Amino acid sequence: MLTKKQLDLLEFIHKRVQRDGVPPSFDEMKVALDLRSKSGIHRLITALEERGFIRRLAHRARAIEVVRLPESLGGEATVGFTPRVIEGDKPDGPRPSLSEPVAVNAVEVPMMGRIAAGVPIEAISHVENQVAVPAQMLSSSGEHYALEVKGDSMIDVGINDGDVVVIRETSAADDGDIVVALVDGHEATLKRFLRRGNAIALEAANPAYETRVFPEDKVKVQGKLVGLIRTY
Repeated sequence: MLTKKQLDLLEFIHKRVQRDGVPPSFDEMKVALDLRSKSGIHRLITALEERGFIRRLAHRARAIEVVRLPESLGGEATVGFTPRVIEGDKPDGPRPSLSEPVAVNAVEVPMMGRIAAGVPIEAISHVENQVAVPAQMLSSSGEHYALEVKGDSMIDVGINDGDVVVIRETSAADDGDIVVALVDGHEATLKRFLRRGNAIALEAANPAYETRVFPEDKVKVQGKLVGLIRTY
């Protein structure tokens, strides 16, 4: 849960990025929030980063990326991947009522079982069934598959126990990507991917879990998160 100042700052940064394509400066943030010093902005930025709402990019000036928005700002948790927005023309006639069915172009992808968002579990290599996902969620190239999330290590980026994640098969990942990682050839886990020299860090999004660091040859990326499906 965010404080009012944290929420105000997140909204200010988001609106400025939407308008100008770049985040505001710390001086602009200080004025917008009516704070006396930039140290207060630093504390707010750190708090937002720790909670997974923003990400600071190294070696770039004013490099703040809004990763997700809380529901109060019209957002839903989406981190570590770029959301695919489904666009459509404004209808000429009245909008359908909530009781009317809405057609969605869906594609079936294999459900490969469960993936640990916590302590790694045995690698998953068999198809259990098929699951339908919106076609717009899938990349134009590459194979895709789905996994049910088991555990709570990624809750701070909106990935909860029981969610279904959609994965695009790939062996490559950039810093900050949320990936399916195979550890030592037999443990599979869903974590944020970070390079540390000749090592790979698999970072949870829950302070209850420690970041695990492995030699580069012990970690194989099996895919990258591209979507999430939640059933209520």
